[in-house]
Parts: sequence; C-alpha cells; structure tokens
Amino acid sequence: MRCKRHTNQRKDQLHKLSKYLVDNYDTIVLEDLAVSNMVKNHCLAKAISDMGWRELRTMLEYKSEWYGKNLLTIGRFEPSSKVCSNCGTIKKDLNLSDRTYSCYKCSFELDRDINAAINIKNFGLRDKPAFANAIH
Repeated sequence: MRCKRHTNQRKDQLHKLSKYLVDNYDTIVLEDLAVSNMVKNHCLAKAISDMGWRELRTMLEYKSEWYGKNLLTIGRFEPSSKVCSNCGTIKKDLNLSDRTYSCYKCSFELDRDINAAINIKNFGLRDKPAFANAIH
C-alpha cells in the first residue's frame, strides 16, 4: 500500500508538470491511451499506475480550460510510433523492444519516443490549421 507522503509527492509533481506545460505552450497534444488495457500487462501495471497518466490528463484538461489553452487528443489507434516523422513511411514490423526508429526508406534514425512525440504533434495539428502557427 502506498503511503500518503508518496501519494502527495506524486500529485505535487503532476501539478507542477501540468502547470509548466499550460504556462509554456498554447496547444498541447495528447495521445488517448487505453491505460486500463495497458495495466492488464502484469509486468508493466505497477509502473504505469505509478505514473499517474490519467491524473495528469485530468489536470491538463481543467488547467487548459482555466488559462484558455488548447488541449487536443489524437486517437489511440493512430500509428504514432510506427510512422517515420521525416517521410511518413509506416514501419509495420516495429517491436516494443526497438528503442530507435530507423526508416528503411529515407534512412532517418531517431529515438522511438521522440519520433512518436513528433508524430503525435503532427497528427493533432493536421486537422487544426489555426493552431499550426502556435507550435514551434
């Protein structure tokens, strides 16, 4: 069982992170993750639960509304980690153990998570041209 002190520390960190994001960005794009399905993997369940993703999303939702910021979400089935952020090629054989994204078409290489983050931003903004100039 988690002690109250650790719970409060995690909440404090989530509040600081969400406030930082809302203060520094006019538009924030999130991926709509199926956290409830992800915690069914017993190897990852504790780590995922401890991250507080749902709690962070809730904080971002209300703080974005308070401060007049844009919070966009992309669908959980967008291939954010399988698309080359450089040329758009889809890599169907990407495994979870592959930590670097290497495109076979344009030879682009990037950390898998950074590649996915770029794609999440691009997917979130592709139908929102009014926000495109707000993101650097």
